[in-house]
Amino acid sequence: MGVCVGVDVSKDHLDWTLGADGETCRVPNSVRGAARLVASLKKLSFSLVVVESTGGYERRLIEALDRHSIPVALVNPWRVRRFGEGLGVLAKTDPLDARVLAIFGERATPPQRVPVSATQRLLADLVRRRRQLIGIVVGEKSRLENACREVRRDIQSLIQVLERRVAKLDERIDAAIVDDPDKSEVREILESAPCVGPGIARALVVDLPELGALNRREISSLCGLAPFARDSGRKSGYRRIRAGRAAPRTALYMAALNGSRFNPVLKRMYDRMIEAEKPPKVALIALARKLLTILNAMVRDRARWTEAPS
Repeated sequence: MGVCVGVDVSKDHLDWTLGADGETCRVPNSVRGAARLVASLKKLSFSLVVVESTGGYERRLIEALDRHSIPVALVNPWRVRRFGEGLGVLAKTDPLDARVLAIFGERATPPQRVPVSATQRLLADLVRRRRQLIGIVVGEKSRLENACREVRRDIQSLIQVLERRVAKLDERIDAAIVDDPDKSEVREILESAPCVGPGIARALVVDLPELGALNRREISSLCGLAPFARDSGRKSGYRRIRAGRAAPRTALYMAALNGSRFNPVLKRMYDRMIEAEKPPKVALIALARKLLTILNAMVRDRARWTEAPS
């Protein structure tokens, strides 16, 4: 890969540099600041813009880059930090982080991010908000047990309000999916599986748009369900899963938990693993990975569960 642009994102500003030896520049992290950065990039020659995922502060920049068809890679900050430490870069400043991102792009060749449609972005925002409200509801319900009568009434009232908001978000999410023929078809395919309900199907449609486009190893790794070896010399350690997208992994785990009882294919697999004295959680992770593989093939082939490979 050729020269890359590294962009360090913070709440207030964007620090960027062209390659490891380029001058570091700073612009505000705002709509105007992103536009200034894009205007500067258009005058340069580079292969890729490398940006850390910061939980939302990078959104203005990403949208500006997408509008002008500038190739960008969104990378895991933990991975970049470990990469920098491997190079001997122990200090941490915004300009230094931008340089490390540029070097990371040139040497690690991260995959270019596929531009997200307006519908997909809206769905992601709605699902994220729904997840936030559900977290508040769970927290409030946990406080009910030890609350006095007056406080309990207040908690129950708040829970009712939040549950109504969640229901309205569900309606908006479903309406957005129905308006997109492809996503609507994918949801119907997913819901044909005995252990995949509307909520899990909705989460997979929104949080895992790559479903059906990757092979089984790639999709398992993307969801953090691929086991990694921990061997050294004569020692053969336990395989463990790590990293990946938490939201679809959680949805698949819940589906596997349900499938271990009600899905014939998954139930047989679960029973075999328990008979082999595998820990229940290990068996459920294996079920989640198996289910993901099947669902991925179903979406790829546009096949319902009865036609899916077991």
